[in-house]
Amino acid sequence: MVHGRKRLATALSGLALVACVGAVGFVPAQPAQAEPKIDDVQQRVDTLFHEAEQASERLNDAKLELGDLQSDLVSLQADQERQHARLEAARENLQDSIVSSYEGQSLSAVGVVADTDDATSFVSNLSTMSAYNDMQSQLFTSFATESKALDLRAKATEQRAAEIEKKQAELAADKKAIDDKYEQAKALLDKLKAEEREALLSRGSVRMPSGVDASGRAAIAIRYAMAQVGKSYVYGAAGPNAFDCSGLMMMAWAQAGISLPHSSGAQYGVGHHVSSSDLQPGDLVFYYSPISHVAMYIGNGLIVEAANPGAGIRVSPVFSMPYVGATRLV
Repeated sequence: MVHGRKRLATALSGLALVACVGAVGFVPAQPAQAEPKIDDVQQRVDTLFHEAEQASERLNDAKLELGDLQSDLVSLQADQERQHARLEAARENLQDSIVSSYEGQSLSAVGVVADTDDATSFVSNLSTMSAYNDMQSQLFTSFATESKALDLRAKATEQRAAEIEKKQAELAADKKAIDDKYEQAKALLDKLKAEEREALLSRGSVRMPSGVDASGRAAIAIRYAMAQVGKSYVYGAAGPNAFDCSGLMMMAWAQAGISLPHSSGAQYGVGHHVSSSDLQPGDLVFYYSPISHVAMYIGNGLIVEAANPGAGIRVSPVFSMPYVGATRLV
């Protein structure tokens, strides 16, 4: 009976082993690397687009600041040149006057040593010459102080300009790194099916509106911006075949006679701010904190924007991105 039980246990163990091996044989093999999910790719590409746009807008800001500093530097240098010319003219006039005074006094001083009246006159003339010397000294002191101040300011401006140029190089390097990351994400996009890729890149866009209710200069700006729909997004571009977000707004409003800086952050300071509940066609709408994207409100809850390199110029819902505020130019 004991031997029978041992044989039964052994048989059961064998059956269990066979069953286990069979089960293993039916486990489906896991792929070495799963295909990327479209939502994961969407999130990664959106992040890279936004980071690249932030770098591009910071670069636009640096260019504007550098231009102001360079203009200030030219003005300071011109001030220095004018001041130097004035000083040279004044110095020559004073020298001529002093030389004439000394020559006249030296001639009259001969033979008048015992003459009290002439001695008094001579002393008076000497006092006059001393006044000339004081005037000259004061002029040189004043100019030296002003010249030094101008020189210090010019040097500070030059130093600041050098810092801006260095910052531009850093931003360009940052943008290149972001572009490289975007290329990696684009490689993932290429692995997706064509229809999935198209759906991903078109997310956020809406159909073109049949008409926009606007008039005056706002209508001119909107007409130009809407005519660019379908064109490419290129960092730092301002037309005619490609734009970035602030470049599109700058060129659209230029058609209406309003000058805007090529920077979304700087454009936020133009015009007067309006609430989201008071938006009118033509208003500039700003996104992200710090501000790194701008679009134009066209009514019916829609904006026209230079979105990103994947979507280009398109029409989108006004609150499709983190909303910051809006400004009205007219």
